[in-house]
Amino acid sequence: QVQLVESGGGLVQAGGSLRLSCAASGSIFSISVMAWYRQAPGKQRELVADISRGGRITYTESVKGRFTISRDNAKNTVYLQMNSLKPEDTSVYYCAVQGVRLSSTSARTYSYWGQGTQVTVSS
Repeated sequence: QVQLVESGGGLVQAGGSLRLSCAASGSIFSISVMAWYRQAPGKQRELVADISRGGRITYTESVKGRFTISRDNAKNTVYLQMNSLKPEDTSVYYCAVQGVRLSSTSARTYSYWGQGTQVTVSS
């Protein structure tokens, strides 16, 4: 089984920074895409940023220029550096991994979610 452990959330003033980390552990052969989503109260979960194994990155428009996603393939870990935070960034942030292969002998892939970490930005 694969587990995702997130860390780095918290309370910060507007204009501040936080860095989220998410480490995937378990019987993992490879991970295709690592991503961060967020969900504010009363709103749908939205993609914040994702990064492929080869380094292709996408960001939602509202975080471009402020957030940076990166990954360490050797550690199966994804990071989200969040700068110039705004009150509207307040959400629960979820890590997700997609296209996970559990062995070299099987092409079957899986997806997993983290438990979420709260990010609160005060004005």
